[in-house]
Amino acid sequence: MVRLLLLVRTPVNLPHTMLSALYKEHQVKQQNRRETQERRKKELIQSATTLTQALIESLNSGVAQAYLNQKKLDSEAKQLQINVTQFSKQTGQWIQLADTFNQALKEIGDVENWARSIELDMRTIASALEYACKE
Repeated sequence: MVRLLLLVRTPVNLPHTMLSALYKEHQVKQQNRRETQERRKKELIQSATTLTQALIESLNSGVAQAYLNQKKLDSEAKQLQINVTQFSKQTGQWIQLADTFNQALKEIGDVENWARSIELDMRTIASALEYACKE
């Protein structure tokens, strides 16, 4: 009977050792899976971050270019407004100069007419004096 007990104990110890070894092997596999999952998770996060940054940089470069273009357009529009204002003032001055010139021409025309009128009057007077002297 002692022997029987010994046989019963030996098989029980053997499965316990095997169970313990299986459990440890399972824990090691679980730890390896966790590490693999964690590594893959980090790689995924890094890839997603890289992709997000690339997309944002691409989008930002387009937005930055649009902003620079808008800034240039605003600057050119301001310069154009300044040029239009200057041109308007200059055009007003030219119109005023042309009006002054026209007025001067009218006055010259009036002086010319006045001179002709005086010349005609002087000829009339000269003719009258010649006629008076002959008689």
